[in-house]
Amino acid sequence: MKVDILAIGAHPDDVELGCGGTLAKLISEGKTVAIVDLTEGELGTRGTNVTRAEEAGNASKILGISDRTNLKMKDGFLLNTEEYQMQIVKMIRKYQPEIVLANAVDDRHPDHAKAAKLVSDACFLSGLVKIETHLENENQEAWRPKHIFHYIQWKHITPDFVVDISDFMPKKIEACLAFKTQFYDPNSDEPMTPIASKDFLESLTYRAQDLGRLSGVAFAEGFTTEKLIAFKNFDGIIL
Repeated sequence: MKVDILAIGAHPDDVELGCGGTLAKLISEGKTVAIVDLTEGELGTRGTNVTRAEEAGNASKILGISDRTNLKMKDGFLLNTEEYQMQIVKMIRKYQPEIVLANAVDDRHPDHAKAAKLVSDACFLSGLVKIETHLENENQEAWRPKHIFHYIQWKHITPDFVVDISDFMPKKIEACLAFKTQFYDPNSDEPMTPIASKDFLESLTYRAQDLGRLSGVAFAEGFTTEKLIAFKNFDGIIL
């Protein structure tokens, strides 16, 4: 099942928070997108792995995601091991994306930076023909994505580029709020967490607004890149 973009997150909701607007925009343009969640988010203070799975499914429907897989790695204890690398290699070879979107390279949650490096290494290994993998008893072909971009999460990181999501900010917020156990709910009896605060929910909008202000649009999402990007021409750049 080949897709154009594979978005990977350490936890269910990472992708929606980091690049939900970009994915909604790309899907509206006819691109196909799959999501791979590395863990079930089972250590999250609010909700359970069962509710997170249901919420991830609802968020995928809102965005129009083609396929979503959870690798059920150990939440809170992600390690850059051969075992975890090979699980991701299988997903990369399954979906054969041109672009991979991954966690922030530096962030508050230790799993995020670990996932960023883990995914980056797996993308390289996936292109090595001497590494053999099998999925559902079928041999997989080597595949290396053309680009790996890292979305921005809790910390303020200067992006290498931004994507205009002005028309898709409501869709991003809707997809994030599909994770109803995780975010602000004045009627919830569950313990308060940093991401469950009203301020955090509001920050999704004003941080996108700030990146938009700096780039001349209403709302934007920022990304960092692992290699220098070359443009064929200036088409598509907002001046």
